[in-house]
Amino acid sequence: MSISIPELLVNDGFITPGDQGKIHAFAARSGSSYAKIALNFGYISRKNYERSLINAGFVFAPVREEAFDIEVLKKIELKFANDHVALPLRIENNKVVTLMTDPSNQLFIDFVRFTYDLEPEIIVARDLDITWLSHKLLGEKYVKSSVYELLRRDPSSSASITFTTPQLVFIFALIAVTTIGLVLRFKDTSIIINVIISMFFLVAIIFKLFLALVGSRFELHQAVTKSDVRNIVDDELPQYTILLPVYKEDKLIKKLIWNLQSLDYPREQLDVKLLIEEDDDKTLQAVQNLDFPAVFEVIVVPFHMPKTKPKACNYGLHFSKGKYLTIYDAEDIPDTDQLKKVVALFAKLPERYICIQSALNYFNRNENFLTRMFTLEYSYWFDYMLPGLDTLDIPIPLGGTSNHFKMDALIELGAWDPFNVTEDADLGVRAYAKGYKVAIVNSTTYEEANNDPLNWIRQRSRWIKGYMQTYLVHMRNPATLIRKIGFKGFLGFNFFVGATSATFLVYPLLLAIFISYLVFDLSTIRTLFPDWVLFMAIFNLMVGNILMIYVNMMAVFKRRYFELILFAIANPVYWLMHSAAAYMGLYQLITNPFYWEKTNHGLSKVNNPTNVVK
Repeated sequence: MSISIPELLVNDGFITPGDQGKIHAFAARSGSSYAKIALNFGYISRKNYERSLINAGFVFAPVREEAFDIEVLKKIELKFANDHVALPLRIENNKVVTLMTDPSNQLFIDFVRFTYDLEPEIIVARDLDITWLSHKLLGEKYVKSSVYELLRRDPSSSASITFTTPQLVFIFALIAVTTIGLVLRFKDTSIIINVIISMFFLVAIIFKLFLALVGSRFELHQAVTKSDVRNIVDDELPQYTILLPVYKEDKLIKKLIWNLQSLDYPREQLDVKLLIEEDDDKTLQAVQNLDFPAVFEVIVVPFHMPKTKPKACNYGLHFSKGKYLTIYDAEDIPDTDQLKKVVALFAKLPERYICIQSALNYFNRNENFLTRMFTLEYSYWFDYMLPGLDTLDIPIPLGGTSNHFKMDALIELGAWDPFNVTEDADLGVRAYAKGYKVAIVNSTTYEEANNDPLNWIRQRSRWIKGYMQTYLVHMRNPATLIRKIGFKGFLGFNFFVGATSATFLVYPLLLAIFISYLVFDLSTIRTLFPDWVLFMAIFNLMVGNILMIYVNMMAVFKRRYFELILFAIANPVYWLMHSAAAYMGLYQLITNPFYWEKTNHGLSKVNNPTNVVK
């Protein structure tokens, strides 16, 4: 090829001579092509790259419907095609029809000549079109591994089976015994059910209060100081992978790039993967249409059920190169020094610590009633509950974002369960069961609090369904679980993971008894419940609500969100929303357990979320 694309871009003024040298050096170190580095590490926008080639006489061809030959494709590995943004498709007129973003990529041209013993016939195409086609045609073995690897290696930890036979036998036996009891001795059976529900509800709430009080004394003995961050030498930092699983988030792509550019970490040491589903043309097109350079590599996830975030992350893991790895959602705004804090903390911690969880909170906390309640909940969860679990050495169910892993340990664990819709909560328990530890770091990632009630219920139903899945998976053999995590860990898992869903299901039942007591004639209620049972249920409901209001009030102090303190009084109403979501999640657990209830982002009216008071 007589025209050198790198020189063309410099001559057109789209890349400086200084950056040219950096790109060539980076390409030599990484094994990726010049075009791959230039387009994915913030050196040139795709529009300017395209302009430069079109001005030189090149024509970008649409490639999605191009014919291909399986025998030709068998001779190239997806990772090599991905790194060079090039793909041989078929042999035609005694030449290899080859898609290339950089038609002057001599290494790939030589590969085609050597592999097929023929000259290439080059079709110039956009890098994202080649990426889409490459993963669609060559990604089958990787996507199947993403779905089935954990099931193959550790079937007992996979949520691919929702209810095991023993669990079904137990559930239906319990239903049968309860039904028989209600038929034969309705009053006595009702009393027993009420006592069990009331006591369970109260104990679960007291346990959460205990965790919060323990967590309130947690002064982040694993904290990373500003001095620790200043002492980090940038040239010594390891490569860090960031996975960005998105689906139909085209409106957030520009904001996502802005947030990523704010991270205080060497650009060439960031391995950022934007994971886009094969059918998500809107997001792919939004990336193509960016009028400024992107700072991530696009990975297209081939279609395969279940269509879940953990499956996409597992697929992205095959192409990840970092020593450490984290996940951010499209709307996330992590503290700028978060990655450096994690590296510093990993250096301090013993080897068995394989994950560090950052706190999550919201940048639009004062937008409406729902965002205020959501902020209170996340504040006590990440500032009190998780530190409490950490202090008591109880399995920590990770949050869905901003958890930072050692890459090798994550792979050893089998990564995420693609059948579990709260994959990180499950992974936290699996890590603990294998003797690994999770730490909490003094860094926050700010998200968009859900401000729409129906959208919130859909999102929360998935979270609660995932907690139910996680509980069912790890309680398949309680004796084995006790051996793995100890009796204290077993109790903590039951009262934190199991009881979280159960309390939301139980809450409206207790509330119904209380309302019946207020509305109907007391003598009618007494025919079903004697005074001591009735008053115990009402007492537990009242005390439980008071305790949860207190916990929510505690949440404001560490972050000084004092304007939210009175909203804690509305917690009983907020719990009713949880109950609606819990019953929706329970229904889906039975009818459609792997369905990923999509949450719509970008609904907030807060226009400048980067101005966060931290």
